[in-house]
Amino acid sequence: MQKIKVRFAPSPTGPLHIGGARSALFNYLFARHQGADMILRIEDTDLERSKREYEEEIIDSLHWLGIEWQEGVDISGEQAPYRQTERLEIYQEYARSLLEAGQAYYCFCSEEELEAERQSLSEQGQMPRYSGKCRNLTREQIEEKLARGMAPTLRFMVPGNQIYLVDDLVRGRVSFDSENTGDFIIMKSDGIPTYNYAVVIDDALMGVTHVIRAEEHLPNTPRQLMLYEALNFKRPEFAHISLILGQDRQKMSKRHGATSMIQYREMGYLPEAMFNFLAFMGWSPEGEEVMLSREQIIASFTLNRVSKSPAVFDLDKLNWLNQQYIKKLSLTELARALQPFIQRSRYADQAARLNGERLNWFLAAAHERLVCLADIEEHLELFFGDPLYEEGAWPVLQQEQVPVVLKAFLEVLPEEPGFDELGPLLKTLIKQHKLKPAQVYMPLRCALSGRTHGVDLPYLIAVWGRRESERRINQTLEQLKDKQD
Repeated sequence: MQKIKVRFAPSPTGPLHIGGARSALFNYLFARHQGADMILRIEDTDLERSKREYEEEIIDSLHWLGIEWQEGVDISGEQAPYRQTERLEIYQEYARSLLEAGQAYYCFCSEEELEAERQSLSEQGQMPRYSGKCRNLTREQIEEKLARGMAPTLRFMVPGNQIYLVDDLVRGRVSFDSENTGDFIIMKSDGIPTYNYAVVIDDALMGVTHVIRAEEHLPNTPRQLMLYEALNFKRPEFAHISLILGQDRQKMSKRHGATSMIQYREMGYLPEAMFNFLAFMGWSPEGEEVMLSREQIIASFTLNRVSKSPAVFDLDKLNWLNQQYIKKLSLTELARALQPFIQRSRYADQAARLNGERLNWFLAAAHERLVCLADIEEHLELFFGDPLYEEGAWPVLQQEQVPVVLKAFLEVLPEEPGFDELGPLLKTLIKQHKLKPAQVYMPLRCALSGRTHGVDLPYLIAVWGRRESERRINQTLEQLKDKQD
């Protein structure tokens, strides 16, 4: 029995986006669940747009997500090379065999001729397709055109009146009529193979048994089935997973926000959260759980639980998941994860001076509130930037008891205030002055931070210590005095 094998074959014409990442993940999950192998192949025949830097970014993004493969462009394997531009001789060899078998032919039509043909068919309300005008060129006509230096493409001769059936593992039975497909190009005039041709040869030679890819590839399937048949290759199983839509039910694009794995990584989404989120985009396990470990997802993943309906990219859900995964980090893990975000902050030097308990108090204050790791910038600004008084802060600070509360607080504030002692200290202050909690907590918060809501007061005071807390309160008292004058 042939070993199950899948592949992910991106084109390096840009970074890895949400759709590609989800396709890679579904292939990985299927392979891991089946105990199968996965291939990473690079389809770089778009010579103008393909760049090696994009290839490296794609590989880096896959590694970030925790997706692994057993054969591929970066680790080689029995069917190397795994980059299509390094396999041109293989494609040319099979092209010669199709030409000799009378299943392909040279086409000398110019792009202008083809466009005029497409335009004419469209105006007649017909589906644009190649007419086959070069099908019956004689040997003499072909040699004459070649002698004139005309560079032909190679077209596959589509069989007439054939129905091709696919029992798609997601979409069910799908049928294709060959009459809807004109003779298509398999080799361009520059010797570069087209996508549909190269992908068939690569999948067949590399032993791919299951092709799991986006629904947008479904129209390519009949052409590929024809080539499998013509080349006497065993066809794989196909599974076309649904499109990903934005919350406006339109296809995902840049207008929906960040779309590449690099962007999400730079914003501070955790790979575990993204892995969980992508897995649930078009697939669902049994039960109601929405947070599963990598191992649980792998154990549960089957194609028969992949939905035919479009998946919706729900940013709120991703944010919620990411926050939950951040909350699961220990303070040590959080400090490690936050390090690159803190280092590129304008407050990096001040943060670097935090150590011991103060560092832990700072991390604990941020821990529950971070949606993404990049949100740490807001907390750094709160702790190390000068207070910018919100509009709602001044009405609080101008209450009659405020100067008394602020001065009384400084009188009882220790030189090295600890987090655990600040709660009782504030409660004692409230009792001694016979005030309501809001009459103490709110003025102190506004005086210290300039804000009416946010991090718990004991965290702020403990991280700042007496010296910085006193400076901020005295600054507020001076501004209150100026307003009164």
